[in-house]
Order: sequence, then C-alpha cells, then structure tokens
Amino acid sequence: METRSDKTTGAQVANEPPATLTISLVICTRNRAAQMGVAFESLLTLPDQDSFELVIVNNGSTDDTEAVIESYRSRFSHFVSVFEPVAGLGRARNRGWRAASGDIIAFTDDDCYPAKDYLKSICLCFEEDDQIGFVGGRILLYDETDYRITIQERSTRRVIKPGAFISAGFIQGANLACRRVALEEVGGFDVLFGHGAQFPCEDVDVQARISAHGWRGLYDPRPLVYHHHGRKTHEEAMSLMKQYDRGRGAYYAKCILNSKLRSTYAKRWIKKILRQPFQRTWRELLAGGEYIGRLIFTKSTRPTADSAMAGPDQVVQTINREDYPNS
Repeated sequence: METRSDKTTGAQVANEPPATLTISLVICTRNRAAQMGVAFESLLTLPDQDSFELVIVNNGSTDDTEAVIESYRSRFSHFVSVFEPVAGLGRARNRGWRAASGDIIAFTDDDCYPAKDYLKSICLCFEEDDQIGFVGGRILLYDETDYRITIQERSTRRVIKPGAFISAGFIQGANLACRRVALEEVGGFDVLFGHGAQFPCEDVDVQARISAHGWRGLYDPRPLVYHHHGRKTHEEAMSLMKQYDRGRGAYYAKCILNSKLRSTYAKRWIKKILRQPFQRTWRELLAGGEYIGRLIFTKSTRPTADSAMAGPDQVVQTINREDYPNS
C-alpha cells in the first residue's frame, strides 16, 4: 500500500482514493458595469457549467453593476452574488470565498477571461499534490496593444516550499486559487490590502501566510487567463507600478513581523534595496513604515486584534474609499 507524509506531523499515512474536488470561481467588481457584462459573456463560454460555482462580489458599486449581475443570474447553473459595501479588494475577496462552497477557491478579476480549460487545470494541480495550498498560473494579454504589465508568461512549473520567499507579482491575484482549508487556517485576506484599500498586495500576502503555515505553493502554466487591463501608455503603467511599490513595502514589512518569515524576507529585501532605484526603495520604506504605524494604532484601539498577521475584520477599516480597477 502506498503511503504519504502528513503535512503537519510528518507521520506516514496510507494513501486514500483521491476525492473529487469542488471549485468556486470568485470575481470582485466595483463600478464597472460594462466590463462585467463582457466578463459574464466570456464566462458563459466555459464548458461544463454544472461543474463550478460562480461567486460575484459587488464591492460597493454605485453604477449599474448590480443590475448587470442580476441580469446574468439565471444564465449560470450555480450562481451566488454578495454585496460588500466597504471598498477594498482584500475585504471583497473575503466576502466572496466565505460565500462560496467549493473545496478550491479560484480568484480572477473582472477584466480577465479564463481559458476554456482554466478550472479543470486548477483542479488538476491540487489533485496531483494534496500538500499544495495555493496555485497560480499564466496571465497573457488579451489585447496585444495594451502595455505589457500585470502579466505572467512563464512556461515552466515551480513548486514553492513552505516558508520560502515569494516575490510580489510572481503569482498574481488575477490567476490565483487556494484550498479553502488553507484560507481558513490563515483567516483569509488582510483587509488593509488590495486595490481600494491601503496597500495593493492582498494576493502575495495571503500566499506568504499560507506558506508560513506549512503548505507548499505552485506556479503551473496550465491554468491560463487573458488580461484586458486597457492601459496603453507609459504614464498609466508607471502610475500602477508606483502603487505596487507601496504594496510591496507593506508586504515586506508584514512578513518581517512574522517570526516564521522574518529572516528570509529581511535578507531578500536588503538584497533588492541594494540593486533597485532609490525612488522605488523610498516608496517601499514609506509604505512599510505606514503599515507598521497602522498596526500600532490598531493594537492601541483594539487590544484583542491579531494585527501582526491580520485576518479579515481584525484590523481597522480601510480609510481610502476610491474605486479600484482590478489589475
């Protein structure tokens, strides 16, 4: 009889026949009614509509987004929609995965179009290794005239060991899937993170925390989405990159506060600082300091909050209420 090593104890246990995993696809949107219509039409082309659950999170939209969502409800076999009034992608994704029923929770954006075998490929990645806690895949441009940012074209597979350094942008929220149990273990996404909140890094932060809990991660080129972000100019691209510098600084600072990740992330951040432009370093350091300041404020106002490794709704509500483009 074949055996495998238990993730937490290391004990050898007998292999059991693999169970069929259920999957939910979560998409968050805010004030992008027209784009959601395009996204829905793309999702309707996915085969085996009975095989997945679609969860749409309306993140406080004030346009016609809710009407568009309702107009498509009856066209999907398993459709769930929820409303999250407070802007922020981390908070919205929490609302989505908690409303979902799948063993696997896949996340993409409202300006992304999954390939026909996207969901099947994700399930295969998890079924092939029960120690994998999160999976990311390729992101290609839908419109080749868009600026070449927020994509991932790597064609080779890579396993991420527990506690390893995870570069921001390697596995992106536009093509990210997690085991439900792994999300539950870490409390989901940090509500201070994500577009519309303070720091756009909710995707890599949750990966790092799942990794710190002993799960392996996986980048696999089989799950594929096409990103239609619409940015055409250098100025638009650089504006987004500066936001990501802020997110990266907060992400590094948070990982350094985690005793399981501190040494690894401190060393890698220092190495990056020595090689990168000063302006990027300055934005990262300012954001890292701002994040730590918010944690200090949180602890002083909410003594019971586990803010050093914040879970959903354990941190002060986001202050920035600006609309966010999913990126």
